[in-house]
Amino acid sequence: MGDFDVHQAFVEHGRALYGFALNTMKDAPIAEDCVQETFVRAWRARATFDPGLASERTWLFAIARNVIIDEMRGRSRRPLPIPEERMESAAPPVTVFGAAEDQIVLTSGLARLSEEHRNVIVAISLDGLTYQELAERTGVPAPTLRTRMYYGLRALRKAIGEEEEEQ
Repeated sequence: MGDFDVHQAFVEHGRALYGFALNTMKDAPIAEDCVQETFVRAWRARATFDPGLASERTWLFAIARNVIIDEMRGRSRRPLPIPEERMESAAPPVTVFGAAEDQIVLTSGLARLSEEHRNVIVAISLDGLTYQELAERTGVPAPTLRTRMYYGLRALRKAIGEEEEEQ
């Protein structure tokens, strides 16, 4: 079991956790609440933190993922107000929780990668750049970018597998 310094953890990982929560929730106050709840849960569970099993960052992101999922589930259970004139014709709400949960797992997996691997995966797979365009932007040769993509995707598959095992 390792020592968990909540203040130091916040300094080191708070910004990344906030970015993760904001990217997922799309609402700054809710993202702030999620980060706060993440550190509260981490503090309560500090005795269970084992640096031999996972890095502090990985442990915190796993907690944050659970906090965000809990928040999303809670929001999906709350009824949305429907104006009275639409009450009779209102269709049942469509849930996009599965897609959002997939996004959480992907974002969390990407956060576990090195910056070099994450940047290539995001630029090529998500932003739609070609290897040549990325090479021109970064000055890194295209073959090197292809190698980073290969190893980055391998690491991402492993990270996502670990995410799913933790659930």
